[in-house]
Amino acid sequence: MNNKYNLTERLEDFAALVILIYDKKPLSYAGDYLAKQLIRSSCSSALNYGEVLGAGTDKDKINKLRICLKELRESLRNINIQIKAKLVSEETIGNLKDENDQLIRIIVTRIKNIN
Repeated sequence: MNNKYNLTERLEDFAALVILIYDKKPLSYAGDYLAKQLIRSSCSSALNYGEVLGAGTDKDKINKLRICLKELRESLRNINIQIKAKLVSEETIGNLKDENDQLIRIIVTRIKNIN
């Protein structure tokens, strides 16, 4: 199956890629702090999407999608901070940042389509 259209798989793949990229311990306090937080927020977006799939009402789905969106936006801010602080290079995590942005757009569209 093509994962491009499977949001569950894409969110899980995104979280797994974050884990793989940050598997090595960063050399600084800031790097360690931001890496741990990025792992938490990226995994949270995938885990909370599971709650969306089990939501009973549209209102419940929207609320759970908003949590996913919040976590994805937090992940994107984190990546941007790391790039600006030169903790990682754009070349190293450019694909991760692009996927993060695409996931945000998909979740926003899902929320709009429920209303």
